[in-house]
Amino acid sequence: MNPRRVTAAVLIIGDEILSGRTQDVNLAAIAQYLGAHGVEVDEARVVPDRPQAIIETLNHLRRAHDYVVTTGGLGPTHDDITAACVAEAFGVALNENAEIIAMMRARWGREIGPGLARMARVPDGGVLIHNPLGGPPGFQVGNVFVLAGIPEVMRGMLQDIGWRLDGGAVVVSQALRVETGEGEFALLLETFAEAHPDLSLGSYPFFGARGKGAEILVRGRDAERVAAATADLAAALAAAGVEAVKV
Repeated sequence: MNPRRVTAAVLIIGDEILSGRTQDVNLAAIAQYLGAHGVEVDEARVVPDRPQAIIETLNHLRRAHDYVVTTGGLGPTHDDITAACVAEAFGVALNENAEIIAMMRARWGREIGPGLARMARVPDGGVLIHNPLGGPPGFQVGNVFVLAGIPEVMRGMLQDIGWRLDGGAVVVSQALRVETGEGEFALLLETFAEAHPDLSLGSYPFFGARGKGAEILVRGRDAERVAAATADLAAALAAAGVEAVKV
């Protein structure tokens, strides 16, 4: 296990996300998967299908974080430009991968035309990421993992990433539920957060059929520290007249 904090960025590529036509669900899946491997998603960007935007953003993210995961833009159409942009970002050539072409021939039982062959393009030096659903794989170049945008395919490809990660300590969390508005404990929570700089404290309000209140989340890399801080926070809330129940 890496003793330092290990971070990742997620780069979501596609005009359809920015237009609102498609709702992204990949970020949550990626964050949960990486988190279980000791890698914290520290930043996420959504960019359009424009080469300059993809290349500039990718180059920034891969230098700022230990890992980058991209989703989208690996299909056969004109706007599927992720592979080409990754190649340009790394300054390498983009070529059809013979192994992927062979996979596609075996799957579809015919020769692969130029349209489908676009999905076999991989930057030089890229290492394939297995696609358990049988379609063309993703690939890894350096610290960048390039995955499909279709959620089911993306989640399958994720399973071939974990063993490649040098993660840190897994972040653990505990939650307290309070049945009152945040204004009743906001200052107490601020003081508590200042006294525990090694932990992350968040308050997430809810309204509706289940009433009004908030869940307070305590997160950190030391399970005993998180448990002790959560107990202390519950006691401090109780002393202030706010009942908190561990959930």
